[in-house]
Amino acid sequence: MSDVRFVAIGDSFTEGVGDELPDGRVRGWADIAAQGWADAVGHTIQYANLAIRGKLAWPIIEQQLEPALALNPTHLSFNGGGNDMLRPRTDLEHIADTFSRVLRRCDEQGVTVILLSGANPAGQLPMGSLIQRRGDELSAAVLKRVANRPDVIRALNWPDRELARSPYWSEDRLHMNAAGHHRVAARVLAALGYEPPAEWWAPSELSTAGAAGFAYYRQHVGPWVKRRLTRTSSGDGRVAKYASWVERDPR
Repeated sequence: MSDVRFVAIGDSFTEGVGDELPDGRVRGWADIAAQGWADAVGHTIQYANLAIRGKLAWPIIEQQLEPALALNPTHLSFNGGGNDMLRPRTDLEHIADTFSRVLRRCDEQGVTVILLSGANPAGQLPMGSLIQRRGDELSAAVLKRVANRPDVIRALNWPDRELARSPYWSEDRLHMNAAGHHRVAARVLAALGYEPPAEWWAPSELSTAGAAGFAYYRQHVGPWVKRRLTRTSSGDGRVAKYASWVERDPR
């Protein structure tokens, strides 16, 4: 493959929240996969990432899809719905329609879709059984929409029981840590037909869970509830980290 232009759209999962570098920047699976892709093909690829944390599925489509396609990519990755899923009255079929929109627009422009499902945090979260059920329903609804599309590249993380274990998650239990993001990046590269580094699947250093009990609710659940009550988002005022092409050179 001589000319790869890979753009990622989505929410915190794709922005890379939970995989913070020492300088405070977030990295995440898409950054890791872009570098791994360049290493695998042995030449520079173009990479952009328009994802912004806290975004609901339809705002991702309304705000990120057309700017992403305007870059004239060869590949576009999409994941969304994780924030919607946490809202009990959300119509999951309506959320799954975003995936149909992405597929239609990418078909119109000849862009290959990389479809991701998010990792499963249900085992660590309050109301985990509800999150599990809604995640299962959303996954099934999305997969129905691509059932007859073998050309869609699938990197499905929701069924991955290993990735659902606590050592792959950050202290808020809602976002993956560096180990989790590496495992997702490994799945993306494998879906593209390349062999990722073996340590990406099971990193040697796995962190343990952070605050528990009241401390967890004070540090992580309380601020999330406050944002819901005030109708604000963790992504308010943020801009895409790579809104135009950056080069990833093989190492």
